[in-house]
Amino acid sequence: MAGDTFPRLLAHLAQTRPNATAMQEKRYGIWAPMSWSLYAARVRDFAHGLAALGVKRGDIVAVLGDNRPEWLIAELAAQSIGAAVVGIYPTSIGEELLHILTLARVKVVVAEDQEQVDKLIRLREEYPQLASTAYADMPPLLLETVVYYDPHGLEQYTEEYLKDFTEVEQLGHEWGTSRAGWLDEQIAAGQPDDIAVICTTSGTTSRPKLAELSHTNLLAMADHLTTIDPIDPKDRYVSFLPFAWIGEQMLAVACGLSRGLTISFPEDSSTQKTDMREIGPDVMFSPPRIWESMLSEVQVRIDEAGWLKRKVFGWGYDIGDKVAERKIKGQSAGPLKLLHLVADQVALRPVRDQLGLARTGHAYTGGAPLGPDVFRFFHAIGVNLKQIYGQTEICGIAVVHRDDDIAFNTVGTPIAGTEIRIADDGEILLRSDSVFKGYHRNPDATAEAVDGQGWLHTGDAGYLDDNGHLVVIDRLKDVLTTADGTRFSSAFIENKLKFSPYIEEAVTFSGPDGGMTAILTIDPMTTGSWAEHERLSYTTYTDLAAKPEVQELISEEVNRSNEDLPESIRVKRFLLLHKQFDPDDDEITRTRKVRRNVIADRYGVLIDALGRGDDRVGITTTVAYQDGTKVDRTIDLKIIDLTHYREPEGRGRRPVWSGRR
Repeated sequence: MAGDTFPRLLAHLAQTRPNATAMQEKRYGIWAPMSWSLYAARVRDFAHGLAALGVKRGDIVAVLGDNRPEWLIAELAAQSIGAAVVGIYPTSIGEELLHILTLARVKVVVAEDQEQVDKLIRLREEYPQLASTAYADMPPLLLETVVYYDPHGLEQYTEEYLKDFTEVEQLGHEWGTSRAGWLDEQIAAGQPDDIAVICTTSGTTSRPKLAELSHTNLLAMADHLTTIDPIDPKDRYVSFLPFAWIGEQMLAVACGLSRGLTISFPEDSSTQKTDMREIGPDVMFSPPRIWESMLSEVQVRIDEAGWLKRKVFGWGYDIGDKVAERKIKGQSAGPLKLLHLVADQVALRPVRDQLGLARTGHAYTGGAPLGPDVFRFFHAIGVNLKQIYGQTEICGIAVVHRDDDIAFNTVGTPIAGTEIRIADDGEILLRSDSVFKGYHRNPDATAEAVDGQGWLHTGDAGYLDDNGHLVVIDRLKDVLTTADGTRFSSAFIENKLKFSPYIEEAVTFSGPDGGMTAILTIDPMTTGSWAEHERLSYTTYTDLAAKPEVQELISEEVNRSNEDLPESIRVKRFLLLHKQFDPDDDEITRTRKVRRNVIADRYGVLIDALGRGDDRVGITTTVAYQDGTKVDRTIDLKIIDLTHYREPEGRGRRPVWSGRR
């Protein structure tokens, strides 16, 4: 497709396919389409509006909110006048929000709704005091204008710097009328190497860095990916993951504009599953937590189904699993072909349909490791799921599985134009046209990430197997060695544990006696559903996690996971945390990667008690109420020792189908 920048691609689509649907948003239960010509017209008006507000070439505009057409209109408008966009996760608050706005010298923020506007108003009011105390090391806050695109609840706000999105579009329309040809000149002046998007890194060890990605970076990645898995204009994509994440920029924006993909926006999070089933996307990309959540949903539904449905699905799954095994070995279904057709119709396709994956031809997972068991499940039910490997710094993807070359314990082979090398210490190095321009206002970190020969130092440990597939072990600093010399990855053990539908998060540690210990959090939905089935009453998450019956349930799950692990890295002791890990507490990132350093520091008392083999441990937690008062509570947690554990017989807690082999 003609065009080497996003605005030029949009102009080309508006000219060649003016009436085709570029995107659609569900509003009040009805899908409202937007054509490419209307999309381009709104981008032009908003671009003129940004210029009228003082945005110039080289500036950075921030967008804060959930996925809506206005998000992309703002992004393309900023790029049209030579500015860049930095996306901010809608759940960001406090220091994280302040850090991004000050580091990027943002003057204009496009915010979604009253919730996001309130954050920015509070930040402006509190900044003078913050700047003189805790955040004195930060650059100044330059925020001048906040543009909101959902006016509900904001009718009575009187702050002069607040502007409605449609108001800015109208301003731009009038401003542009008297400057005919100005925007076309700006778009023509744009260069492929200009910064298009600034994405925040996951920030697992410190404040997130701002990675600068050019049009060339993103479009090279899109071209290389679609060479492997073609995408065409008739394909549909459901956008529900934050545009601040590189994964959504990769598929929805770069592939969307370069291939004319139709993007659909669900009405809200509560209708997301229903909306996705209505659309039936052809392409899907999600981090592991989404796939794990889908698996848990299936496990719970099968567990609650009647015996006949459980038997039918168990039979169908077994056939699907055998066929998937043959496929990944490059073999045909053979004598199972007819049986598989029947199994697909009566057992597997209905499950895919319920998940909204009935039409999905290409499905990807990335951003964190996906457990081989979860990976295998989706192939068994007929979903063409592929693991990808990449980072924000290389536009999200450098390695991917091919249709006829999939292995559940690898992430595939490099895409076209990507070189890979394993350093002497086991670190994965990557080089391609998609390697980012650098970290915004952080040349030292940039020099550390990319060497003089253009190799991106990923910080991950891995190796290439005999088939040329990349096997990612873990973060280089997190690869551990047992007493007998076995090298292992904490992430591998944690993914085994999280295959259980009842375990939401797991963080493992190497104990002083050579065994592994773990801090676990339960999945409140699936564990709560199990508790209701068992007629077990509870009030809060803390109460549910403290129930002896729940602890016994999780003991069974951990014990089953241990069966698939070498003796030296089996989990010997664990405890159920009294709360879920929360990104607002810095315990996990916005993309739900565990911040190990925060966990190790905050829960050091628990980790030490696990290592010593104590029976119980107390932890003091501060509860903050809405009126500002705070109360310290000491919670007593039980440590479960599995050293001599024997699973009780006849408990009947597991579904007939468990997904394990």
